[in-house]
Amino acid sequence: MDSSLFLLNCSLGVLWVLVYVDDIIITGNNTKLLNWFVTQLDNVFSLKDLGPLHFFLGIEVHRPHMGLHLSQTAYINELLRRTNMLDCKSSPSPTSTSAHLGASIGSPLSDVFLYRSTIGMLQYLTITRPEISFIVNKLSQFMQAPTDAHWSACKRVLRFLQGSKMFGLLLRPSPHLRITGFTDAD
Repeated sequence: MDSSLFLLNCSLGVLWVLVYVDDIIITGNNTKLLNWFVTQLDNVFSLKDLGPLHFFLGIEVHRPHMGLHLSQTAYINELLRRTNMLDCKSSPSPTSTSAHLGASIGSPLSDVFLYRSTIGMLQYLTITRPEISFIVNKLSQFMQAPTDAHWSACKRVLRFLQGSKMFGLLLRPSPHLRITGFTDAD
């Protein structure tokens, strides 16, 4: 597998280069080093500088005061469109507390492809929406033979996303590293 993240750490500063096919993100802690590097690349390749990052691989980047907000609103809208749920009512939570999913619950689904592709899209969405990780992981366990009960649980996740499209991750700089995790476990 080819590397896609490159790091330059020198006396002038730190530079990160993220490459995906023909898209490149370049960032660092020294503007002069950053500009020099872009000039060097432009001398070898034909570059088009799109300015500050706003969108990359389906992830929207917003810059509220002192931070970055990463979201996938357009991706959620596309997911809802593909599943014919653009006009669905929202749900306050991604899963029911009383739902216990198993392999033998419900009748076999007629459109297995729709279920599998929806779960795949939901898995990509967990990049900026970690609160759906548990239920998406649970639903992915039934990819081989999904049932109408699994599809109903999947649609509940979609209804939750309908009401929380603008949610995402807010990343802020801090002088102290503090990692906080929250969970709702059975």
